[in-house]
Amino acid sequence: MADLAERILQYVAEHGACDSLQLARVLNVDHQKVVGAIKSIQAFGDVLRVEQLSGEHWELTTEGSEVCAQGSPEGRLVRRLGPEGLPRASLGKGDQLGLSKALALNWAKLDKERGTVLPTHREPPLDTVQASLCQVREGQAHLLDEGQRQDLKRRKLLRLVVVKSYRLEQGEHFATQLSKPETDLTAELLASGAWRQRPFKAYNFAALGQPTDGGHLHPLLQVRSEVRQIFLEMGFTEMSTSRYVESAFWNFDALFQPQQHPARDAHDTFFLKEPSECRQLPEPEYVEAVRRVHAEGGHGSLGYQGPWLESEARKNLLRTHTTAVSARMLHALAAQQPFQPCKLFSIDRVFRNETLDATHLAEFCQVEGLVADRGLTLGHLQALIGGFFARLGMERVRFKPAY
Repeated sequence: MADLAERILQYVAEHGACDSLQLARVLNVDHQKVVGAIKSIQAFGDVLRVEQLSGEHWELTTEGSEVCAQGSPEGRLVRRLGPEGLPRASLGKGDQLGLSKALALNWAKLDKERGTVLPTHREPPLDTVQASLCQVREGQAHLLDEGQRQDLKRRKLLRLVVVKSYRLEQGEHFATQLSKPETDLTAELLASGAWRQRPFKAYNFAALGQPTDGGHLHPLLQVRSEVRQIFLEMGFTEMSTSRYVESAFWNFDALFQPQQHPARDAHDTFFLKEPSECRQLPEPEYVEAVRRVHAEGGHGSLGYQGPWLESEARKNLLRTHTTAVSARMLHALAAQQPFQPCKLFSIDRVFRNETLDATHLAEFCQVEGLVADRGLTLGHLQALIGGFFARLGMERVRFKPAY
């Protein structure tokens, strides 16, 4: 490649501007190799000015090259006929195209009584197809008219090829011998003074720098962002989850978790030392309704048949689930008049008094959603869950009855 590059530079030095196709012919080298050598020269700086050109030229197909060498089917057939002609039955399948063309050109005729193919000229006429293809092979396709070229193209003897080439001329730092420019100004070059005679590669201040390996999203944030986008695409609205501290009323009682449940023990829940209790509970009517269901039952439930203490409901804690947010939203939705159907979701941190180890933390993220409307069925829920997981890439979801 280096030898070819120097031959190209020597040619440009002697003849001036030239085309890469011209170079390929003169140097008797494949054009693609010439292009490769030109690109390697460009790596040495402004040695050559290179302009890309695009053009079209006609060239023979494989079949066209055969016809150029041996003659067209009609020409070969007429040359075989002789004065007496040939029995039509003796013609093979390959001769049928030649026969139809020869008849159309009036180079041959049929004697139906004898069943023979006879020539119409004493001497075989000039094979114009072969002659035209030979002109193309010699680089004289421009001498053919457009009709001739298109006819040869229809017969798949000729094709139009788009050729990309390069125009070359001497650059600002032209030389017939290549010397790679320096990329770094080293201490040795400065100390020896050799930098004065060395060419340096120009700095490209518009080039992109080395990409930094930093600023990646945490995998948890990536998953959270993906799940959030899925909910939004499904028409959900995100609930505000800014309350990390909740009252036991919203975290447990409004969700009808008994006040004597083990999950409400300090071993499972973080309770606040200061302030230990919330300022106020919801409206008294709602608190009383919750107390009554806990203590006495209602709406088809027997309740827990035990005392319900407001002091226990007032305790502040770090929420153990975001369902406390859903309870608040459902309470607010019930108070709206008229009723407005809604689809809500939340993704945020929750806290549990867990023993910390390699697989357990005292906090994690919870995803939940709710749909409030009239006339909803189990089928709606299945479709919603199936659609959600399909967007996560899990399209085969099976539902199994369980308690």
